[in-house]
Amino acid sequence: MSAPPRRQERAADLLGLARGRRSGYLEDLRELVSIDSGSYDPDGVNKVADWVQQRLLRTGFTVERVRLPAAGTFRAGDALVARKQGTLRSAEGGRRILLAGHMDTVFDRGTAQARPFTVRGSTAHGPGVSDDKGGLLAGLTALDILHEQGMTGYDELILLATPDEEIGSPASRPLIERTARDVHYGLGLECARENGDLVIGRKGVADFHITVTGRAAHAGIEPERGANAALSAAHLIVELQALNGRWDGVTVNVGTIRAGSRANIVCADAELRVEVRAATSADVQRVRRAIQDAAAHPAVTGTTIHVEQLDLCPPMEVTDASRHMLGLARRAGRSMGVTLDATTTGGVGDANLIAGTGVPTLDGLGPVGGADHTPQEWLDITSVPQRVALLAALVAELGSAAPR
Repeated sequence: MSAPPRRQERAADLLGLARGRRSGYLEDLRELVSIDSGSYDPDGVNKVADWVQQRLLRTGFTVERVRLPAAGTFRAGDALVARKQGTLRSAEGGRRILLAGHMDTVFDRGTAQARPFTVRGSTAHGPGVSDDKGGLLAGLTALDILHEQGMTGYDELILLATPDEEIGSPASRPLIERTARDVHYGLGLECARENGDLVIGRKGVADFHITVTGRAAHAGIEPERGANAALSAAHLIVELQALNGRWDGVTVNVGTIRAGSRANIVCADAELRVEVRAATSADVQRVRRAIQDAAAHPAVTGTTIHVEQLDLCPPMEVTDASRHMLGLARRAGRSMGVTLDATTTGGVGDANLIAGTGVPTLDGLGPVGGADHTPQEWLDITSVPQRVALLAALVAELGSAAPR
């Protein structure tokens, strides 16, 4: 089904406006990529926050700059929560839309000077050019266009820029979840997949710390008096790894093991670190129960096993509401001559935390990019106008779209 003429005209207008901003986008991207902003470099992240804050203020947003509490010994840079009221109240059908991107990268200070922003043909390179400075800037540019065109048919727009996504958002997680709880839709500004796909689902991650307690004994004189925790842990590892394949899309990985102190002592203690990834909360619960069941029946008599769940990043689940959002995105894309598809991924991001509060969420809405976290990181600059226009069109559509 083709889009109605008015929507087609609006999409064409937005695409034309986005094309007119291409050179400005590239200059802005050069400036952002030239700022080192690794997650462990709060001063660098705050320089990006300064830049983003000024841009948002020019676009009519009020900006709250949030100094986050320390997470253990880690001190993050500041987060930004920017808000702009629309003209369509919630009671009249207006919707609150959250756009989320992050300001940090995985790269150490000095990387921007050692590997500066470059454009070769249709591709831009540089630290964070795709993850996530290109996506964050696409969101800012889309908001600029909506502002200049007076497109205010929504209840409220919120842009959240975080400083620690690359290390799991330990400091910003409470702020993300608190900000998401009163919105109708979430839009993630991570860049699109290399083939142009949006992201409709992300696996959740649960981390477990497992301790195995045995009984020490002299390994040569009286080994029968011992209970070998290392052997018990080895049996458990085999059992846990065998969980892979039991449920579709679920992965279980025993990532580290520590056991014993000397070769002539029957091992008295061992510990494992285990990561579980699953597409649904129900599957996370299934795996948790399976791990606890295995721990309740140690293979070595005299050993005991204790399971502690350290953390849970909730899945960004595929729902009817997120499929509805994808449908709107596809319709807007068709109006611009772009065919869109969506995929799921095992990687996590701030979109997981937004979706975990029950907010319908669609991610991967930045330009097309790839090779994230590597010296080869790239951004397809020919995709920028289309993705900026798509974001603007999607915000306009969702601003008055009833949640499903």
